[in-house]
Amino acid sequence: MEKQTGQKRISGISVVFPAYNDGGTIASMVAAAWIALQQVTKDFEIIVVNDGSSDYTATMLNEVSRRYPELRVITHPSNRGYGAALRTGFSAATKDWVFYTDGDSQYNPLELVNLVDALHEGVDVVNGYKLTRNDSWMRVAIGRAYHYFVKFIFGIRIRDVDCDFRLIPRNILEEIELKSNSGAICLELVKKIQDAGYVFAEVPVNHYSRKYGVSQFFVPWRIIRTLRQLADLYWMLVIRKEHIHNKKIL
Repeated sequence: MEKQTGQKRISGISVVFPAYNDGGTIASMVAAAWIALQQVTKDFEIIVVNDGSSDYTATMLNEVSRRYPELRVITHPSNRGYGAALRTGFSAATKDWVFYTDGDSQYNPLELVNLVDALHEGVDVVNGYKLTRNDSWMRVAIGRAYHYFVKFIFGIRIRDVDCDFRLIPRNILEEIELKSNSGAICLELVKKIQDAGYVFAEVPVNHYSRKYGVSQFFVPWRIIRTLRQLADLYWMLVIRKEHIHNKKIL
């Protein structure tokens, strides 16, 4: 079964979940994704990249894989970072479309259906944006500052660059070369897609408070690493524009 939206047809979808110490949520995320996928296509796969988790994420995935044959688990022996986990998942995807969100249950995979419904003619990528951010006041404040800062210095046009709820054609992911290992990959991804001339549709999605585990971003050394990668991205994407020049050469 294929779902047609306007004049845009969607067939196979690869769902990618990066997971790090998400043992308390990853099973429900896989189950919700499976339910959503049944509504939009019969050709799908679910890929979870276990990024060196030290909790019981691996045990949960082993149990869940018995229930869902469409699930593939890829394991990093050690924690490589959010961006590295996403890149692994993207490289492993085999379907025409790739949907990704986090494994921590702060987004609801059932809302994937809304992204598919937004795929009208002329739309290349569908990007979610948070209706409200259900986090602590400090995370909300830092997130808002980050949002406006990167939008300004990188010239980002979508309203929520930090919303990890996206539906992207696999051929676009193969066209752009992602390099980030940290959470800065979201900015790199959006900037490179935008600069390649692709059109975004934007869909409101719900954001939920964390029920299990702790954020991997709001750790001092991770923040420092992300800031360093932002500086590298600014040099590479805004000053040197390497991704644009390389594409012209090809």
